[in-house]
Amino acid sequence: MILTTMRCFKAVLALTALGSLLLPAQAQPVPDGRAMLTVRLPASAVLTIDEGATRQTGPERTFISPPLPAGKSYRYTLTATWDDNGEQRNVTRKVVVRGGEHTQVDLTKADVAKVEDAKPKEKDPPKTAAKSRTFLFTYGTTVTGLSEGKTAKIWLPVPTSSEDQEVSIENDKGLPEGYKISKDKKTGNSYLFVDGKPNKDGEVPLSITYKVTRREVKGDAKEDGTTAEQLERFLEADKLVPIQGKPLELLKGKKLPKDQLAAAKVMYDVVNGHMKYDKPKDKPWGRGDSVYACDNGVGNCTDFHSLFITFARANKIPAKFEIGFSIPLNKGEGDIPGYHCWAKFKPEGKGWVPVDISEANKDPKMKEYYFGNLTEDRVTFSSGRDLELIPKQEGEPVNFLIYPYVEVDGKVYPGDKVKRKFEYKDVAE
Repeated sequence: MILTTMRCFKAVLALTALGSLLLPAQAQPVPDGRAMLTVRLPASAVLTIDEGATRQTGPERTFISPPLPAGKSYRYTLTATWDDNGEQRNVTRKVVVRGGEHTQVDLTKADVAKVEDAKPKEKDPPKTAAKSRTFLFTYGTTVTGLSEGKTAKIWLPVPTSSEDQEVSIENDKGLPEGYKISKDKKTGNSYLFVDGKPNKDGEVPLSITYKVTRREVKGDAKEDGTTAEQLERFLEADKLVPIQGKPLELLKGKKLPKDQLAAAKVMYDVVNGHMKYDKPKDKPWGRGDSVYACDNGVGNCTDFHSLFITFARANKIPAKFEIGFSIPLNKGEGDIPGYHCWAKFKPEGKGWVPVDISEANKDPKMKEYYFGNLTEDRVTFSSGRDLELIPKQEGEPVNFLIYPYVEVDGKVYPGDKVKRKFEYKDVAE
């Protein structure tokens, strides 16, 4: 958690100022007879409280009030001003505080209730509109090395439309007749299944192209179709994502706020501080293993987000795993080397909030952005862990599904015999 200098702020009914308190924001309880106010805002913003300038800087600032009579409420007007790509941005919010309580305000979210932006000039474009990107995504695979007379059962993940993206099949001519797409009500995932017969070369080539419009995700979801059964599942452990034991030792000594959104930010920072995005040569990685991530402090996106999900679920915050692909920032067309994943959590009273901690780790300038936001340069293919496919596979539950899952004679087929090729091409929206 970022350490912030606590300075007093004036109350509407109590104008006596106190001296500054040099304590970390989360390191002490709310003092008796006073109110504590924490404000999240862009690090470069200038903040005024009731027209009085404050001196703190940074993305999170905490203030202590003068003594307040118990049971009474006081209202303050917060105004933050900062430069947004050459344009001045102003956000004003009225907030009510009470003695003995900790109030938290997030001025970085355009959709926070009661945020009042300064009126733009007539010619000013909207400053908070989410970005979007439309592209074709071709998912190709070839199962090789099949003996004559053998049949390969092949499952592929299928991207589906959601609040974050719109997906349609553009071209399925690379699939055999009779392929089936089924939706799993438990997870919301869709799976494409092929009972593949090899050609004369002992291969089953498959290819399907989707048209995707992906939207930038900003803040928590406005629509939430999560069922009670799904929500309960998102509080349970997965095979490689425990909700007790060694990984939780990383949270020892960390004071988690009662507010679940603020608590998740502490967890986000702990994961980012503990982990380094790396691919060790002599150790397994990329399985989404919380214990491995705890022990080694290195891994890829699956390991980062598994550790975060362990923290969240262990603290009664529903959390889920999403996996798909990053689309190169350079618009055009080309190959995509491999998958990318992220996580979402659901604090009490809010929709699903996204985090992409591995990307924040690779690009520290984006650390604050990736808590609560996702870029539009991606596509989701599936969600969840320990998956039971449709039709049900013979093998154990699938750790996560992004690459083809193949069985021959009821056994998992070796991954090195399943070739993959993923491509993208930007198109006009």
